[in-house]
Amino acid sequence: MLYLLRPAASLVVLLTLLLGLAVPLAFTGAANLVFPAQAGGSLVVREGQVVGSALLGQAFTADRYFHPRPSATTEPDAAGGSRAAPYNAAASAASQLGPTSAALLEAVKERAAALGATPVPADAATASASGLDPHISPENALRQVARVATARGLDAAALRALVARQVQGPELGLLGEARVNVLRLNLALDALR
Repeated sequence: MLYLLRPAASLVVLLTLLLGLAVPLAFTGAANLVFPAQAGGSLVVREGQVVGSALLGQAFTADRYFHPRPSATTEPDAAGGSRAAPYNAAASAASQLGPTSAALLEAVKERAAALGATPVPADAATASASGLDPHISPENALRQVARVATARGLDAAALRALVARQVQGPELGLLGEARVNVLRLNLALDALR
């Protein structure tokens, strides 16, 4: 019986070492060589301090900053239910509400009503699938210019130009849509002083 188990156990150990250790380490090493910033989390550094990641949204709520998309991330509460935890990367998940969901429709209506202006860009009233999207549409950013200009005492035309400089085109010129990274936009805004 042992002569049957020895080859099977040897194969499990070998494949575990190969596929569980060697291959992941090789891919991690290759990623660090080819894409060092991305492999390190695409961290954004200002004055020697890490202020966030270009890949994760953050909660900017002050009127003097551009606001990100709504976040639908939640975390468990003490009562066994869940509570809102906006931009919590440890709780990244979609709301699981489908396009015919009355709860989703109500949430979108509430967000749009809170914004007060019409029309509202879709990404200003809908949460991203992960709840952590770091980007907004250029239309959403431009919609916020008046509020930010008033709060900072800046010229609205200068802010529109700042937004235009921060617009990133589609990946490789054809994948996705134009977008603005909210963290980078707000850091550029702070640099205006």
